[in-house]
Amino acid sequence: MKELIKKDEYGIFADTKETARADSLFIARFFEKRHDNVLQDIERLIAPQSGLSESFNFLNFQEINYTDSRGRKQKAYAMTRDGFIMLVMDYTGAKANRFKELYIKRFNEMENHIKTLLETRVDFPLLTDNTKLLYDNLQPYHYSNECNLVNKIALGITAKKYRELNGIPKGETIRPYLTEEQLYLLNELQKADITLLRLFPKYNDRKEYLKQYKDSLLSQQNRLTA
Repeated sequence: MKELIKKDEYGIFADTKETARADSLFIARFFEKRHDNVLQDIERLIAPQSGLSESFNFLNFQEINYTDSRGRKQKAYAMTRDGFIMLVMDYTGAKANRFKELYIKRFNEMENHIKTLLETRVDFPLLTDNTKLLYDNLQPYHYSNECNLVNKIALGITAKKYRELNGIPKGETIRPYLTEEQLYLLNELQKADITLLRLFPKYNDRKEYLKQYKDSLLSQQNRLTA
């Protein structure tokens, strides 16, 4: 299955439809079960006689393939949060409960990660794609940090603060509320940061360059309007 966001150490990832999923191989590893037994548990769940609807099974359990250590193609499942909860409901004991709690926490983190990615894509579509190239283990704050950097230099404040000051609903893009100059700065600084991400991995280096570039843009504008 293609991944929008790569698997973390617990096998939780985001598919290309922006859905958080868990890999059955990792479930087996962390719950200390044989993978073939986990597959049997899943297939019992999705069997017609289990009582689960076809639509639930279709949405929450997707068959995938992986290559084992001997180079053979093998079957696994990628499941959503609801599928995971249905699967592990009968896994009992203190250790199993700890892993249930941990997986639910990880699902929350991945879903927040997806939400952050989608929000930043609205305002910074190219910047989010280039941010992915910079980090091996992407976290939600990697996107928000980069977008906050551009917003704070262009506007003097973050998008969150701008919404609060201007009564804009949470999650709504701020672009329709910006002045022409603010939009110009935001777009130009975003384009510059896309290049800088590849050249300067250190955040503070990009920050200093963008500050200087903003001054240069404003100076250029002043000369044109003088």
